[in-house]
Amino acid sequence: MNLLVRHIPALPASALADLAAEPPWALTGAADDIVRRLLVRLGADFSVADEVAVHASARIEPGAVLKGPLVVGPRCFIGHGATLRGGAWLEEACTIGPGSELKASFLFAGTALAHFNFVGESVIGRAVNLEAGAVIANHRNEWPGATVAFRHDGRLIETGRAKFGALVGDGARLGANAVVAPGAILAPGTVVPRLGLVDQGVAPDLR
Repeated sequence: MNLLVRHIPALPASALADLAAEPPWALTGAADDIVRRLLVRLGADFSVADEVAVHASARIEPGAVLKGPLVVGPRCFIGHGATLRGGAWLEEACTIGPGSELKASFLFAGTALAHFNFVGESVIGRAVNLEAGAVIANHRNEWPGATVAFRHDGRLIETGRAKFGALVGDGARLGANAVVAPGAILAPGTVVPRLGLVDQGVAPDLR
């Protein structure tokens, strides 16, 4: 079983089913194109303008910034001051709380960014919760010019991408002000404590 399906078992039954065999960084690296393809498959319950699709049952507070291509699924909530950009897809019942930012990422049902979160270039499973201030970073500022590489299951994974955040399995929990450094895989049910750090990255000189 590949990484995506192992961490998000419902993926083969989702709108992303045809991408189930891909590595997660392939999805985030092509987020714009993928979300554009999803836009043309949507039903009449979505309103679409400027490549932004919002389901009729979703709630968007004033002051949110929605930049296409973007799909906001049924019963999602986008809070005041939130920003969604770079190609993003929210399956259903997702929350992007006030002041949070989501970039080039895919969120499965029931996942919540509480408030003041940043998630970049990531694939997030079902019922994942980020408490206030938790961050999934997408770029290794300390290693200029390096692609994202990290260790998982005892092996080195080289994404070949300048930006990649994380694959987060179903039911994971990130405590307030926790940080997931660029290039990480969190197993389903993982709990990262408040102020915790997950860093699976490998420096260029150690690859």
